[in-house]
Amino acid sequence: MSSLDRLLSLLTFFGERQLSLTIAEAERLTGASRSSVYRYVRSLADAGLLAPSADGSYVLGPRVMELERLMREHDPLLLAARPIIRRQAEQAGLNIMLCSYYGSRVLCADHAWPDTSVPEIYQRGRSMPIFSGAMAKAILAHLPARQQRAIYSRNQEEARVSGLAISWHEFRSEMARIRRAGIAVTHGEVVPGLVGLAAPLRDTAKRVLGSVVLVIGADRFSLMNEATLTALLLSAAAEIDAALIVTAELLDGQLTPPRRTHRSLT
Repeated sequence: MSSLDRLLSLLTFFGERQLSLTIAEAERLTGASRSSVYRYVRSLADAGLLAPSADGSYVLGPRVMELERLMREHDPLLLAARPIIRRQAEQAGLNIMLCSYYGSRVLCADHAWPDTSVPEIYQRGRSMPIFSGAMAKAILAHLPARQQRAIYSRNQEEARVSGLAISWHEFRSEMARIRRAGIAVTHGEVVPGLVGLAAPLRDTAKRVLGSVVLVIGADRFSLMNEATLTALLLSAAAEIDAALIVTAELLDGQLTPPRRTHRSLT
């Protein structure tokens, strides 16, 4: 790894079960010398991404909170999708989740949860398996083959353990099947007793940004018409895709400096 890769890897260490980082852990994680690790940590602390803790370890710093606020208020996907998923969820009485991704991680970006019979288990920022659940599979299936292969190559063992695929050929075939269907449907893969139906979301360049997901209890799902749910899901995804175009144009207008015009003399 380059020095920059080693520095950034310290941030990937943090998760729900890893809330602080010691210098010894940073050494093991990066394989760098202690002097280099101190330099990495100091750089991240100076940037506000890490902060020293009373026991000598490091925790996430205040800059992370600042960035989170900026994302909540200005992220194009959130701006476009938030009002749509809330309206659709209330009208249908169904729980809807918005997901985004980076690298090999899928995250809950937002949710609307009118059906309280299902525990509100998803929270913004919660990461989920890359190879399990409709939310992840809808994203994976619609990525370019190059990205699919890179993700699979880095996570082959996870793909095998999840039961998704034991080979690249099997993985590619399953992704093609989901892509043809237009949506992914899974039963209890992330949380037992819950059914997920997900469709991809794309930006103006048709790149996959994330997915929109219906989260339904298995008992309720068994009484519902899957074709009706699919139509609702695809309608929500299309509306969000259209809203993303409008949002991108608005943001572009805000970020582009106004063009000067010359006033004619009369």
